[in-house]
Amino acid sequence: MSVVRLSFFLFTAAALSAADFPSAEITNGQITAKLLLPDPVKGYYRGTRFDWSGNMPSLRTKNHEYFGQWFEKYDPQLHDAIMGPVEEFKTNNAGLGYDEATPGASFVRIGVGVVRKPEEKGYQNFKTYEILDPGKWTVKPGRDRISFTHVLSGPNGYAYRYTKMIVLVKGKSTMRIVHLLENTGRKPIATQQYNHNFFMIDGQPTGPESVVQFPFELQTTKAFPNNLAEPRGKEIRYTAELKKGESTYGEFAGAPTYDVRMENRKAKAGVHIRGDVPIAKLVYWSIRSTFCPEPYIDIAVEPGKKTRWTYTYDFYDIP
Repeated sequence: MSVVRLSFFLFTAAALSAADFPSAEITNGQITAKLLLPDPVKGYYRGTRFDWSGNMPSLRTKNHEYFGQWFEKYDPQLHDAIMGPVEEFKTNNAGLGYDEATPGASFVRIGVGVVRKPEEKGYQNFKTYEILDPGKWTVKPGRDRISFTHVLSGPNGYAYRYTKMIVLVKGKSTMRIVHLLENTGRKPIATQQYNHNFFMIDGQPTGPESVVQFPFELQTTKAFPNNLAEPRGKEIRYTAELKKGESTYGEFAGAPTYDVRMENRKAKAGVHIRGDVPIAKLVYWSIRSTFCPEPYIDIAVEPGKKTRWTYTYDFYDIP
């Protein structure tokens, strides 16, 4: 693997003066992606909601930009101050080992570290928990790929070695996110993972020009609470352009095929996302600046075993 120099690049975030963060850039000539690297001291993102690897403030093809800063307020510990195709692991809608941890004890956030459980009625999805042990991150950058490995030995017999590799496919406008989770502990790991997909194609606002398509009929389990967007068979379509402060949220049943297509017709750009595992459930959320299909998958790894899964992103122009 050829090696590119890790660098610090100048990034200006809302409500902050310009600051330096550990970063890397990869390219295959068709796609150029910038990544903000995991670092418990200097990292751009130090929250406890999302996996720290894969934070991507920019992915450009020859004609289009697909990601960017979709949020207004920035704080390194803010739960969603993160960009690109970022991911979260949830066990029983909480962290790994949360249910068995007593207040004051600790549990695991995969891709983040060991965190303290405070006195609380239940897990808080958007809370930033105190990190007791961030584990060990190893980052290996190459010209057209980068790998992140997180090794953690947590409480109550939970431990893992988690590797994520982001690969830009030679000669194509294609990105693959390859995951490998090895259970090095003494307890089974049963969890779900989803990719939030914070797309903001060419900075266009979310509205009727934004279309999300699936190869299967959507089965609503939690309807959109307003009429700004609606499922129409195999599509999600918008009835109006979202204004600042407006949002949409809905939930849908899973499907045997992991396949999502997103387009912005005004930008004349799209992306086709495929996975090699079934969708356990589908969450959909959007605001004016970003529209986000969030397919969940089930993951189960026995002690001493490992599992692998891959997401493929094909970026394209609309004629």
